[in-house]
Amino acid sequence: MRKFWLRLMAGAVMMIVSCRAGSKKDVLPVNTMKQVVWDMMKADEWFLRSSLKDSLAKKNREDIRLYEQVFAIHHITREQFYRSYRYYEAHPVQFKELLDSIEHLSSREQQKMIKKPVTRP
Repeated sequence: MRKFWLRLMAGAVMMIVSCRAGSKKDVLPVNTMKQVVWDMMKADEWFLRSSLKDSLAKKNREDIRLYEQVFAIHHITREQFYRSYRYYEAHPVQFKELLDSIEHLSSREQQKMIKKPVTRP
């Protein structure tokens, strides 16, 4: 019986500590996170396309450099981004909101590309 109470208390302490670790004040807002993730997705796409042509890009870890540029553009650190990403992964409702906003942004960008006027010589 004593082991049961010890395990219960240990579980409660772990839950309290884990809740504090992902406090909302350290997390990037959804709108900021949306823009950062969108830019990282574009950087990934560019890297994948360029690495097909240039096999040294993978060896030189060009993707890491691109991520650092995205972080610099948005004035955040790698730690801020990954801390925020872990928070959103641990909170499904907020994570769904983030993914939905990224999908909406993607749709808007796609519509811009479709509506772009074609210039003919």
